[in-house]
Amino acid sequence: MKVLLLDDVYNLGRAGDVKKVANGFGRNFLLPQGLAVLATPGALKEVERITAEANSRRTILNEEMAGVGEKMVGLQLQFPARAGETGKLYGSVTTQMLAADISEKIGVEISKRQIDSEPLRLLGMHNIKVRLTMDLIPEISVVVYRDGELPENYMVDAHVLAAGMEEFDEEELLDDDIEVENAEEETPAEETLAEDAPAEDVPVVEEEIVEEEVVESEEETDEETE
Repeated sequence: MKVLLLDDVYNLGRAGDVKKVANGFGRNFLLPQGLAVLATPGALKEVERITAEANSRRTILNEEMAGVGEKMVGLQLQFPARAGETGKLYGSVTTQMLAADISEKIGVEISKRQIDSEPLRLLGMHNIKVRLTMDLIPEISVVVYRDGELPENYMVDAHVLAAGMEEFDEEELLDDDIEVENAEEETPAEETLAEDAPAEDVPVVEEEIVEEEVVESEEETDEETE
């Protein structure tokens, strides 16, 4: 369906733009929220007026939010978290958590809807955009560090850090495999040495001599009897 935007919609367009959107998105969100109307011939006649009014509102809003944007310059958030060996969190740092921490630090209420990010699920540094207006989108840094350690150890891009941790984990597994293989190779060698070792001297009983002595004794006994 085609709609005429009455207000700025992030990642879609500005007021006065005509956009083609999915029916569900248009009927369930844009139209009920008053953000757009169907792009009928009558509505399209109002494009110039809608655009001019939106530009005026946007200019005023940008001026009002400029001070908030300045407060976010160089802002860094830090969150301790539990994570596995590869840097993946047991859980996540949500947009609600980010918005609440920003609000507390700058003294201005920020909604989770203004956080342009998915929940954070990796240790390391993340760059997050905060939508104040269509034109004013400051970026802040968020450091997620392992609970019990120093945040300074995680001032590395989260994806780079995760890749390094996965590589280190793979190397450890490879080392373990090599150790196991070496141990398996050593075992047959030990067995071979045991097989090749000379047998201990075992006393040999002279059975034949004993038998001869027994026979001679029997013959002597027979002679005496006679």
